[in-house]
Amino acid sequence: MARPGGFEAAEQQQQQEVLSRQQERHYRLLAELQALVKALPSACQQRLSYTTLSELALALLDGTVFEIVQGLLEIQHLTEKNLYSQRRQLHSEHRGLKQELFHRHKEAQQCCRPHNLPLLRAAQQREMEAMEQQIREEQRMMDEKIVLELDQKVIDQQSTLEKAGVSGFYITTNPQELTLQMNLLELIRKLQQKEAEAEKTFS
Repeated sequence: MARPGGFEAAEQQQQQEVLSRQQERHYRLLAELQALVKALPSACQQRLSYTTLSELALALLDGTVFEIVQGLLEIQHLTEKNLYSQRRQLHSEHRGLKQELFHRHKEAQQCCRPHNLPLLRAAQQREMEAMEQQIREEQRMMDEKIVLELDQKVIDQQSTLEKAGVSGFYITTNPQELTLQMNLLELIRKLQQKEAEAEKTFS
């Protein structure tokens, strides 16, 4: 059964309004992105063409990408905080071990007969050096673990944003591409802050 003509016309008009609102929002987001890009280093500005910014503005239309970025940044901050506290914990354990060894050595020296002291000191020196070596090794392993975990977080972010259809994001370790992606993330974050402030003004 055919719908009444008036209903169809109203539906079409509604679709037109939605489209025109989206188009207005797209132009506004694009204009704001273009303004924000001016603050970036010129090498980065050259990489962010009109097409890239237009595609980015399209991806930001419904606000989902803002929420995704917000979530990713929160996960990153939590990870960094967690890794920093693990490193601090290790540092304090090492300090405790060194103090313990120092006191043990001091006590042993006080109980030692004078003619045995040079031998004892030499043995203690070797023990201290072995501990220092072990501490350095553990710190190196911890730092490697931190770097690997942070690298993994970057890959997760790249993959998530690529799946969300955000222009410029894909898995890469190329330093220039990473810089570009970091700048794109910064643009999205700044735009999100602007949007939030605008909403506060209107509400």
